[in-house]
Amino acid sequence: MLYSRDRLLELESRSLAPYAMRAAETRGREFPEPESAYRTPFQKDRDRVLHTTAFRRLEYKTQVFVNYEGDYYRTRLTHTLEVVQVARSLARALGLNEDLAEVISMAHDLGHPPFGHAGEQVLAGLMKDHGGFDHNRQSLRIVTWLERRYPGFRGLNLTWEVREGIVKHETVYDVPSAGEYEPELRPTLEAQIVNLADEIAYNAHDLDDGLRSGLLKPEQLEGVELLSDLARELRLELGRLDEFGRRVLVRELLGWMITDATVSTDAAIQAAGVNSLADVRQYPRPLAHYSEEAAARIAGLRDFLYNNLYRHYHIVRQVAKARHVLERLFAAYTEMPQMLPPGVQRAAEEEGLFRAVCDYMAGMTDRYALDEYARLFDPYQRGRI
Repeated sequence: MLYSRDRLLELESRSLAPYAMRAAETRGREFPEPESAYRTPFQKDRDRVLHTTAFRRLEYKTQVFVNYEGDYYRTRLTHTLEVVQVARSLARALGLNEDLAEVISMAHDLGHPPFGHAGEQVLAGLMKDHGGFDHNRQSLRIVTWLERRYPGFRGLNLTWEVREGIVKHETVYDVPSAGEYEPELRPTLEAQIVNLADEIAYNAHDLDDGLRSGLLKPEQLEGVELLSDLARELRLELGRLDEFGRRVLVRELLGWMITDATVSTDAAIQAAGVNSLADVRQYPRPLAHYSEEAAARIAGLRDFLYNNLYRHYHIVRQVAKARHVLERLFAAYTEMPQMLPPGVQRAAEEEGLFRAVCDYMAGMTDRYALDEYARLFDPYQRGRI
């Protein structure tokens, strides 16, 4: 039996919660085009994001550790895949649209520049007087303008709900600027759980990478209430935590956060009397959240990671190096645009030099940025100029 698009849409209509976003009810695409015979609109969007250049580049973009630090640390790509897993788990448990949650997760970091949040801070500062920069808006710009794969339009022509989910992505470190995507209303619950999934994923895997790298010492975890209590339940001695114990601790931490987010979000939906997507959009606060107790404990973990990992001298040195590389590249390109590749020079004529340079640099991987720095400033650099 073939499952046509109509059959898939019918199954969605019958199986999803009343407040979920159904693909059949999408506001559609900016440019009309035929839908797939055997995929829903959100499944089609997912596949389009997967095949972009921007998605592949995430493999060589920093999460916490710069790419050359080692093969086992998370990158933007592996982080994205972990967010997808968490978001799909939350969506399935809550009766939401897994395909919509998946595609928003896959696209949420497409606009991140090289060198993680350090790179974003540098570009935001450099572009302050030239239209600004933030990675949510850049992710939207990639899928609506910069990716060129279809003859009739620029961008990927994604559905409205996916684009809204991208631009309204919000975490402790990401503040959305929704622009024309109804900023006065909440996004779909699928977009809201991606916000949670992002936080859940990076809290767990940054802890894991920090311990694996040796920048975090197991005995330091005793001061984090959430981790010390969890270790006690698992009968782990944090002062003698080995590799297997680390994996158990991180795995159970991840499961604990997912479970709390699922149960607490369901309780919030029931308490608010939400029965439709319109109710979700008009509710004054996000419905997807942790319990109060869990939120306080997770905040303690986040503070610990900030003070002991993200502000570790080794990471601070990486950040300083990244800042130096990006500032030098930006100055070189804007002072002498003739050094830019022909395609970027053409973009500068259409959209202005600073925006074209910003797009070019935001698209760089860590490795490409470092190689480009060497090509421009190392007098002994050999090979292709």
